[in-house]
Amino acid sequence: MTAPVLVLVGPPGSGKSTVGRAVAERLGVGFRDTDADIEARAGKPIPDIFVDEGEPHFRELEQAAVRAAAGTHTGVLALGGGAVMAGPTRELLRDLPVVFLEVPLADAVKRVGLDAPRPLLAVNPRARWRELMEARRPLYLEVATAVVDTAGRTPEQVADAVLEALELKTPHD
Repeated sequence: MTAPVLVLVGPPGSGKSTVGRAVAERLGVGFRDTDADIEARAGKPIPDIFVDEGEPHFRELEQAAVRAAAGTHTGVLALGGGAVMAGPTRELLRDLPVVFLEVPLADAVKRVGLDAPRPLLAVNPRARWRELMEARRPLYLEVATAVVDTAGRTPEQVADAVLEALELKTPHD
């Protein structure tokens, strides 16, 4: 079975996609984002999936996307913020190198913006983000091989920290 070289998890605004691309480039491997996979398969943006089919349907698509990517992708894989809520996904991640990108609320708000199309943050985004983190943080920690704090760091600095945390070597090392 093939497996990702590393998986990034974390809340919206933690930098999973941006950092994931940077890490993949440094390692000379591909980058894959399960949210992009879901949108491609559904033929519409995630907010539209939430509105048209509901969150339970989206979560089914998400579990399938994570299962497919984890079994076929050999580069850096970024998961959607809520992917860890599913028990089968956490089980799948158990034997993979997973980095939890931890981000404080203030940084997440700056990165995501309060008007970004994030379905679970649509109403009272600051309070909702805190609620999501209260529920998800223990699950991020459960699946994490390493935790990287993104507070006040550039994506390049976070990418360095991810590589260091997993002791991964780039082709230039």
